[in-house]
Amino acid sequence: MSSVRRVIMSSISNAISIKHGLSLWCPQSTSVNRISQPCSISSTTFRRRFSVSASSFANENREYLIVGGGNAAGYAARTFVDHGLADGKLCIVSKEAYAPYERPALTKGYLFPLDKKPARLPGFHTCVGSGGERQTPDWYKEKGIEMSYEDPVADIDIEKQTVRTDSGKLLKYGSLIIATGCTASRFPDKIGGNLPGVHYIRDVADANSLISSLENAKKVVIVGGGYIGMEVAAAAAGWKLDTTIVFPEDHLMPRLFTPSLAQKYEELYQDFGVKFVKGASIKNLEAGSDGHVSGVKLENGSTIEADTVVIGIGAKPAVGPFERVGLNKTVGGIQVDGMFRTSIPGIFAIGDVAAFPLKIYNRITRVEHVDHARRSAQHCVKSLLTAHTDTYDYLPYFYSRVFEHEGSPRKVWWQFFGDNVGETVEIGNFDPKIATFWIDSGKLKGVLLESGSPEEFQLLPKLARSQPSIDIAKLQKASSVEDALEIAQASL
Repeated sequence: MSSVRRVIMSSISNAISIKHGLSLWCPQSTSVNRISQPCSISSTTFRRRFSVSASSFANENREYLIVGGGNAAGYAARTFVDHGLADGKLCIVSKEAYAPYERPALTKGYLFPLDKKPARLPGFHTCVGSGGERQTPDWYKEKGIEMSYEDPVADIDIEKQTVRTDSGKLLKYGSLIIATGCTASRFPDKIGGNLPGVHYIRDVADANSLISSLENAKKVVIVGGGYIGMEVAAAAAGWKLDTTIVFPEDHLMPRLFTPSLAQKYEELYQDFGVKFVKGASIKNLEAGSDGHVSGVKLENGSTIEADTVVIGIGAKPAVGPFERVGLNKTVGGIQVDGMFRTSIPGIFAIGDVAAFPLKIYNRITRVEHVDHARRSAQHCVKSLLTAHTDTYDYLPYFYSRVFEHEGSPRKVWWQFFGDNVGETVEIGNFDPKIATFWIDSGKLKGVLLESGSPEEFQLLPKLARSQPSIDIAKLQKASSVEDALEIAQASL
């Protein structure tokens, strides 16, 4: 279709079509605990909103607009394509220079040394992480999806249904999907958070910058004992660098690992040469005479030498100009209902930035994970484009893979499903595998498995979703991980 014809058709569509351009339901308030009621929209109001000049806006494709170029945007785009409603209708505006990609690769395969076959684009563009087609920039062109790179949204006009980008472009939408994800939590500049040699990881540019440092590094300090800390430390060990992880808690991954489980992982990391400084608070990052970071000074007065520092202390939802859409101040993020509709008709939020009802546990939450990014995108778009009215029913799932580079004596891959509440039962000696079960009021709530078989990993979500009653005493007597999983399976 020629560009002139697209402009004309888009203008006509904006002026008269409401079939797919606007959700006709909206929550009564920003609380998704309340039942949504239909919003009446008069034809006069609709015409006033959509009768606009075609020459006023920078995007030709105006029926649907996705803000954000991460995984959620990529999976949403694929769902639009699957429903035949992308060509000439969908525009994606991103702050990144690349088409959506599988972000977990950045702290796993991407950071491997060059001689260990690191991951590189276009190898991990969305949607290869779930076995789908690789959506390169050419894929978006072929599907008629308009892409705008390196130009994040700076402002939104809800009444006029427009957004303005940093460069000043004005973009029109019929339905808007906010998929802006998170930004890395940073150290303040006044304590050295922006010194040369200090790194944060959220995108390809961040990872490339870190690789440049690792190529010349001798001593690496990683601040944070969660996902980022563990995965970056494993990569640094692959470079055979002097690597130290510093964190204030008593053990690794405190949000999920039990102390005994964390100890086993810590021992494994120590076998790879990684050192730990636990229970430590950081006073500031020090700079050398050249202005480059030279060490991490702790509150106890000691200093850990470093020429490369990676900060992995969490992330914050990138709500930016969308605060007025409606925030959840308890969990952060933009409040949505079970179909990812905000309180504003026609505006949706998905992925990391969405505060949604976690149906299985009856609470509002935000989930910063690739699995939720994928599933929330698909559920939202199906709800927008079809008569699909099912409430999102997500089962929390987390995983990590480390030490997978060539020549590694031990590759580590764990998966967790469910809720980590209640009493724990740990089975196995970590060589070759280990499992942890969380049991609350006699019911199995969550399970973590390290180094399981494909069949064993497939059992985990079934257990976590069913929450079967289980005999703790019998489980504690299991002679192996396999035996424990058989006991759990028999309780289904």
